[in-house]
Amino acid sequence: MKIEAAAKMPISFQTHPALIAYITCGDPDLATSRDIALASIAAGASVIELGVPFSDPLADGPVIQRASQRALRHATSLGQVIELGKEIRRQSQAGLIIFSYLNPILRMGIENFAGAVQDAGIDGALVTDLPVEEAEDYLLQMRRRELATIFLAAPTSTDARLKRIADVSRGFVYAVSRTGVTGARQEMAQDAKKLVQRLRKYTRLPVAVGFGISTAAQFAAVGKFADAAVVGSAIVQIIESNPSNEAKSVAEFVRQLLD
Repeated sequence: MKIEAAAKMPISFQTHPALIAYITCGDPDLATSRDIALASIAAGASVIELGVPFSDPLADGPVIQRASQRALRHATSLGQVIELGKEIRRQSQAGLIIFSYLNPILRMGIENFAGAVQDAGIDGALVTDLPVEEAEDYLLQMRRRELATIFLAAPTSTDARLKRIADVSRGFVYAVSRTGVTGARQEMAQDAKKLVQRLRKYTRLPVAVGFGISTAAQFAAVGKFADAAVVGSAIVQIIESNPSNEAKSVAEFVRQLLD
């Protein structure tokens, strides 16, 4: 698979370690999701992952599953998430990534999706269940528009597969800290550090670690060997637990992580 490289690297990390914050868009509603994203950026988040709610989120634990169910009750769609990204971009130059399963993108059409992401000023996408081996059409459309393509690298990946992921990734590489689904954990697996060390052999891109980071101590620990940490379930849990005060509560949590 030979895909021309994008001409630019659109995502920059403002701190070390940088914070990549995930939200499930449409939970509790799109307007609140916008406020949460902007509040997170103001509190120091470098990148926002705009999660597209999906009916069968196989990689996600119970917290994000519940958030997806709530968002889908409002019929939140991929198109609406892209439009939300466009609204956020008008107010911020922070990194914005669409975080989706493949099926909503296929329904929209890969070419249409890439065009809409570009038009919205969103930096790129992470498609959780798109294997790098089957991503040629997707990569072609994204490269034409100079969009970031972020892939998941797992502790169980072979060195050959890590190299392949590194070769086609743009923006950053997402290192999964452990096998299994998303969700906060009390301790970070040692597999994460080993995986980042393995990836360093194949890429100069920043490496972000995700799945299970929920405390300031974990965030700081990840920063000793990775460029960024992705925090998702912990943020979504705060949103769930603080109705009518979501944005302020998330911003306070983000500041605690970065202090």
